[in-house]
Amino acid sequence: MEAADRWGRTEFGAFAARDGIRMMTRIRWGVLSTAKIGTEKVIPAMQAGQLCEVAAIASRSAETARAVAGRLGIPKSFGSYEGLLDDPDIDAVYNPLPNHMHVPWSIRALEAGKHVLCEKPIGLSAAEGQQLVEAGRRHPSLKLMEAFMYRHHPQWQKARQIVDEGGIGRLLSIQSAFSYFNDDAGNIRNMADIGGGGIMDIGCYPISLSRFVFAAEPQRVFGAIDIDPNFQTDRRASVILDFGGPTSSFLCSTRMAPFQRVNLFGERGRVEIEIPFNAPPDRPCRLWHQQADGAIEEISFEICNQYTIQGDLFAAAILQDEPVPTPIDDAVANMRVIEAVMKSARDGCWTDV
Repeated sequence: MEAADRWGRTEFGAFAARDGIRMMTRIRWGVLSTAKIGTEKVIPAMQAGQLCEVAAIASRSAETARAVAGRLGIPKSFGSYEGLLDDPDIDAVYNPLPNHMHVPWSIRALEAGKHVLCEKPIGLSAAEGQQLVEAGRRHPSLKLMEAFMYRHHPQWQKARQIVDEGGIGRLLSIQSAFSYFNDDAGNIRNMADIGGGGIMDIGCYPISLSRFVFAAEPQRVFGAIDIDPNFQTDRRASVILDFGGPTSSFLCSTRMAPFQRVNLFGERGRVEIEIPFNAPPDRPCRLWHQQADGAIEEISFEICNQYTIQGDLFAAAILQDEPVPTPIDDAVANMRVIEAVMKSARDGCWTDV
């Protein structure tokens, strides 16, 4: 499998190279917590992978861990996160804990000798994320990556390929929207002190994809944010990222009708991705490529699960001792942009990144 560049790009279709390592040992995964994203999406997807074996799950409740392990067919369960990290049979840890627990428990996993795949966003701040980067450098034999699963889906690899090959001319503007409705006071996404809010939860995606497609960092940002008076979390945000002329603008909200869409506008064409982030694992995905002559090509992708692809790519990096698809430094860079957006909203002006 070819190594990815710093933006997580591989040659389109390179994932098929995993067939050549089908007989290699699977990576034995341990999962920290019984969080919904893990039990409903990531764990079943990893269990379907060629290179992943979900061997253990941990919860603060031994009873909960046993119940989830039984339901998902996971051999081991632990009533503490420490118990899982102490298990010598676990090779890698998937960390879907709440945002404020990402960095401390990922560092503990590294110190326990485990490779780490940590959910996004990497932490509560760029400075905290940098602590994880430094911990990774202290353990150079271990792989460490932020779990931005969307980048590994073939539709995004294809979109990036179209842009890179001049299929829309010079890329000038990206427009994205991502929203859902959640006003549950007990949901961690509505808890400001532990990293809740729309930008941390879903606004991080348009920021990440903009950096991914432009293959650059924004120079400055502007954000207009509506804060929930009860939760003190951002519930709606409109943001502009300035890439030195070309721009990316997006809307994200936790109090709007569920929707997601991305358009990449060039001088001579356009790419539109129908379901850019929560790509369905049970039906084909599609994008539209509007070409210079106005013709629109619909490109459909075979059914696949981006969480399965992510797990197998990370496992392959371990087994072949190659770089992970997206370096951990990318997570800190994304966090810097998030912080600049929040500062811009507070100050009411453009903010340098």
